Amino acid sequence: MGKKEKTPIVINEVEYTLEDMTAEEQVMVNHCADIENKIRKMQFNIDQLAGGKEYWITRLQQSLNAAPAEVAAEA
Repeated sequence: MGKKEKTPIVINEVEYTLEDMTAEEQVMVNHCADIENKIRKMQFNIDQLAGGKEYWITRLQQSLNAAPAEVAAEA
C-alpha cells in the first residue's frame, strides 16, 4: 500500500500538516477555506455586476445623446 500524503497548510508563513491538527483545528481550516471560496465567488459576481452596470450606463448615455437628434427630426 502507498504512503499517505500529508496536506500542508501554511498560516503566517509557518507550515503545518492538516492531518496532525486536532479535529477542532481541522474544522477551523475548513471554515477558512470555505470563506475564501465564498469571497472568490462573491468577487466574481461583483465583477459581473460592475460590468453589467457599465454596459447599461453606456446604453443609457447613448440613448440620451441620440434623443435630441431624434426630437429635432420629429419636429
